[in-house]
Amino acid sequence: MGIIAGLALALGIFVYMFWPERNPFIQVDKTRVDYLLERKDAIYENLRDLNFEYLAGKYPEQDYAEQRAGLEDEAARVIAEMEMLEARGVRGRA
Repeated sequence: MGIIAGLALALGIFVYMFWPERNPFIQVDKTRVDYLLERKDAIYENLRDLNFEYLAGKYPEQDYAEQRAGLEDEAARVIAEMEMLEARGVRGRA
């Protein structure tokens, strides 16, 4: 009786771990909006890091202003493309 229970438990664990929906090696298709959302988050994180490092004295004023302007321009392009796609009805998975 104990052997049967052990085999049933082992089979249950095996099925749970390797069930196709839970397979971490299968990638979900991303839409362009999903990619842009991830890019926007990365840009905002870079802006936060840049501000922190500037306040810590690691960047001269001119370098900080140039990098900040570049990141803000990129963020504006990403957001504009997201809005254009969403106006067309393309939605992200989030």
